Amino acid sequence: MKNLVLSILLIAPLFTIGQVSLNLKNYQVTHSDLISDTYEKDSLANALVIYEQGKSHIEDENFELIFEFKQKLKIFNRDGFNKADIIISLYNDKKRKEIIDDIVATTYNIEDGTITSTKLEKSQIFKEKYNEHITLVKFSLPNIKEGSVITYGYKLKSPFIYKYKPWRFQSDIPKLYSEYQASIPGNYEYNIKLVGSLKLDTNENKLKKHCVDGGNGSSADCIETTYAMKNIPAFIEEGFMTTKDNYLSRVDYELRIVKSFDGTVNNITKTWETTDKELKYDSGIGRQMKKNGIVKGLLSDEIISENDILKKSKSIYQFVQSNFIWNEKYNIFGDVSVKNLIKTKLGNVSEINLLLYNLLRNEGIDVTPVILSTRNNGLPTKIYPVISDFNYIIIRTTINGKNYHLDATDKFLDFGQIPFRCLNQYGRLLDFKNGSTWVDIQAKETSTKQYKVELNINDDSTISGQVIYITKGYHALPIKKNYFNNPSEYLSFHQKKYVDIEISNYKTDVTQKNDFLFKENFDINLTTETIGNNLYINPFLFSFFKTNPFKLQERTYPIDFGYKDAYLYSLKIKVDEKFEIIEIPKEVTYQLPNKKGQITLKCLKKNNVINIYFKFDFKEAIYNSSYYTSLKKYMNTIIDIESNSLIVLKEK
Repeated sequence: MKNLVLSILLIAPLFTIGQVSLNLKNYQVTHSDLISDTYEKDSLANALVIYEQGKSHIEDENFELIFEFKQKLKIFNRDGFNKADIIISLYNDKKRKEIIDDIVATTYNIEDGTITSTKLEKSQIFKEKYNEHITLVKFSLPNIKEGSVITYGYKLKSPFIYKYKPWRFQSDIPKLYSEYQASIPGNYEYNIKLVGSLKLDTNENKLKKHCVDGGNGSSADCIETTYAMKNIPAFIEEGFMTTKDNYLSRVDYELRIVKSFDGTVNNITKTWETTDKELKYDSGIGRQMKKNGIVKGLLSDEIISENDILKKSKSIYQFVQSNFIWNEKYNIFGDVSVKNLIKTKLGNVSEINLLLYNLLRNEGIDVTPVILSTRNNGLPTKIYPVISDFNYIIIRTTINGKNYHLDATDKFLDFGQIPFRCLNQYGRLLDFKNGSTWVDIQAKETSTKQYKVELNINDDSTISGQVIYITKGYHALPIKKNYFNNPSEYLSFHQKKYVDIEISNYKTDVTQKNDFLFKENFDINLTTETIGNNLYINPFLFSFFKTNPFKLQERTYPIDFGYKDAYLYSLKIKVDEKFEIIEIPKEVTYQLPNKKGQITLKCLKKNNVINIYFKFDFKEAIYNSSYYTSLKKYMNTIIDIESNSLIVLKEK
């Protein structure tokens, strides 16, 4: 009976890949682990984590955080060799430091039908100082080949219990099984956050009595939690996303309360009420919001005498845009000086936007700062204040009941438009009088690209015509920068982009760098493709997308465009009487689910004139992952229309 039970236990953890069974709950490497050569659920995977486990607890001798880690990983091909290069970071605050111990690593192969193992030597482990606070421990497992299985583990001791060791279930390769065991004494209370869209397969808690000895007869009980996930897909980064840290499935911890054995209670995590009070007197924000005196005399009499509040606000905004240069540093906290900015004309984000705040406030305009986290910095938690989550500051002004978000660091931004890097869903409005609140951060206007094309098919089979290209909002920003930074080179940029089209008589009506739109006009000439007596013309001389940016089989995180946008292409072709119109594109209508976007292609021919109307849009700035398959098909439809539409003419 004992042997039967043991057999069942050995069989239970096996996971089948094709005809090969892998042990996903055992650190020991088996023959099956070594002969497996692919992962059916992700045939493109270069490597696979078969099993990994982490354990964290607080020891009662020095009250240090102990973290133990072990992993078994399969390498399928040469592109997976980099998974044998291990880097572990150790933190220090100059007084205390993290220590790593018990590093054990082994490479397993099959050679001449026999399982061989090669162990990592201590001499192959190196330390490298990354910066004053981070030391890197590096090692590469030896004798790596295609088909190798590696195992490695270590123990890490940390005095920094305020940051309990987090756990990442997801990485850039798939995992069969990932488990984390956390033991937390009752006198430490953490805010625990599960991030990502994947669900836990195991989430179990149990109480362990007297797990930590506090001395003098005192002790604490522990909550021991086991989290586990199975069959975890690889997280593959793709376009139209914010930082991957927003979406990687993981468990995070933030120390909230420490209850000492002597009865004292230390509240580590503060409320927004206490945080507001601290920020109000902070040298980087609060004190820089009270620079009324030093900003007097900066504005012209013309601006000050303007009675229309909106016009005055725009003039003040443009004054800061034009006269002060951003040094490309954020510095939301720390070394911030509006006075120094006025003196040097060069400053960080906080200095420039708090100067704008003071100038607007001096003119009696309703204005409030907003702190936020940029797209590449991650979303700030809303559960409790974590000031380190924020790295940027903008200004909100309310005029005639309408709110405008302002950032004067970029000379090409329109009034009420903030940089793309700031379009990260929400921020914290710092109203020190009534209390701070969360506010939405989003682009209110739809950004657009529009081509208006009029062509003539001449009797010599050449094409000539005029093009009007209008971009608005965020689509206009890079074009304005390219043009105004080097107007003489801008036409050649167009010409290099469209090598088959001769562009001439280029002009633009836009003179202000911060206009919301940019309008271009130019003439074009090109030749047609002729086969026999037929002329073949793709009506989309200018395309919006060359390739589909969505290539994954599955995407588990949102598609974040940052803003709503729309694309329009209208074409009128006058065909010389020498030709007969044989074929024009077929009309197309296609919608995203819930009417979140629509493609429309209309084509009409009348009296040797062809009119084509093509429009598609994205009615949401952010789509959840359930729309991914539909968006991929949506983009394929757009590209197919632009690439394969055809007008066929025949000589009469």
